[in-house]
Amino acid sequence: MGNVMIIPAKRQVGNTSRQQEDKPKLRVAAYCRVSTDSDEQATSYETQVEHYTEYIKKNPEWEFAGIYADDGISGTNTKKREEFNRMIEACKTGEIDMIITKSISRFARNTLDCLKYIRMLKDKNIPVFFEKESINTMDAKGEVLLTIMASLAQQESQSLSQNVKMGLQFRYQNGQVQVNHNHFLGYTKDREGNLVIDPEQAEVVKRIYREYLEGSSMDKIAKGLEKDDILTGAGKKKWWTSTINKILRNEKYIGDALLQKTYTTDFLNKTRVKNNGIVPQYYVENNHEAIIPKDIFLRVQEELVRRRVVKTSANGKKRSYSCNHCFAQLVICGGCGEMFRRIHWNNRGCKSIVWRCLSRLEATGMECHARTVNETVLENVVVQAINTLLGDKSTYQAQLQQNIAKVIREAQKNNTDGIDEQLMELQKELLKKANNKKAYDEIADQIFKLREQRENCTVDTAARDTQIARITDLQDFIKQQSATLEVFDETLVKRWLKQITIWNDHCTVELKSGLKVDVER
Repeated sequence: MGNVMIIPAKRQVGNTSRQQEDKPKLRVAAYCRVSTDSDEQATSYETQVEHYTEYIKKNPEWEFAGIYADDGISGTNTKKREEFNRMIEACKTGEIDMIITKSISRFARNTLDCLKYIRMLKDKNIPVFFEKESINTMDAKGEVLLTIMASLAQQESQSLSQNVKMGLQFRYQNGQVQVNHNHFLGYTKDREGNLVIDPEQAEVVKRIYREYLEGSSMDKIAKGLEKDDILTGAGKKKWWTSTINKILRNEKYIGDALLQKTYTTDFLNKTRVKNNGIVPQYYVENNHEAIIPKDIFLRVQEELVRRRVVKTSANGKKRSYSCNHCFAQLVICGGCGEMFRRIHWNNRGCKSIVWRCLSRLEATGMECHARTVNETVLENVVVQAINTLLGDKSTYQAQLQQNIAKVIREAQKNNTDGIDEQLMELQKELLKKANNKKAYDEIADQIFKLREQRENCTVDTAARDTQIARITDLQDFIKQQSATLEVFDETLVKRWLKQITIWNDHCTVELKSGLKVDVER
């Protein structure tokens, strides 16, 4: 007789009582969940925990394997249900033989998730007992009933989601704005839930808008805020350019509110995407106190568009915005039309800073013979141009006055008279048709056209006001300045300069006020 090797039985994961004569106690765990943090639901949560602890312990054939409870978490998705996931892991490692839960809707409202985990547990011989429906997943009829009940639970969740959406849209139509103020820089809420200005944070918002209009990049603004130990709306030390970008584009800082910027595409996964016209949006004007004046906000929106592409070269190459120097993107070649770039030069040990035409630095497809310009020459050109204005005050003051009159005449061609009234009537008609589930495509097209027309008029008005302010500002400077400038002032460049065109024998200095001054080289 040969040698006999005894191979011991493997420890089975899950319920092994059927294969064993001594029938050891089943290790039973309970899963509990409530969806909100209200007092009523909190009581339900505590009741579930107490009930199942007592229920398991009083059964002599069961061994208490713990309570797994998720408090205040939705059932449509299992990803954020920490206790649920911990319970599943305990099942995989053989620590649980059976699970008890109140109902299918407590376990999951997502049919796919529900069936996925039930089948996975079934493969490991671990039943799930749903007390309310009296379903044991190990029974023959269990999965059929389970599929039906889980589908009903998912339908319930979908219906609830639709009701929430309808409630939100009703509030939107009535101009009821809901804003999460916890991470909203510049605002907090009063006892009635209304948005009110936080004075300290509001100054930070004003600073961001001011620095951007003064020429600073978003990155430079962010670094400046970090350097000064200023916290974000979320209370973080780190500032991102994306955060600055959102602040500069947020209409809520002018007291308005655009509702439904995003929408949920899938009620199960809670996936939210940007609303590009798929669902209606609602624009509420003068909803709360503004931090930023509307004209400043519109100037910033104009500047955001301008900085996307500062200039397109003759060869089609797009030049991006830079704020590294006050002359950046302002110095233009009169010969080929390209921009000049700032370069640190080292000529035989002699270091200097110069500006050269891009056509001479890279392959632009254009031949250019523009001479290199020393930075000190550019500074002197600006000083001479301003001194020219100061030397002939009466002539230039009269020209500036003419420029103001021209701006006003242009503005009179475009106004918003009557547009608001038309929009209000169309809005009423749109709501009436939408509520009666009638087609409103034609009305919607009219609204889009009128809104675009109104927006263009508003932008033009802001641009007009800005231009008049620039002209008036220069008038005041010329009037008040009693002596000529002796030294170059960088702030004056940012304040007034629009462009310097370099020619062979002279430079043309163009100001934002519309004035042009030629200076010999």
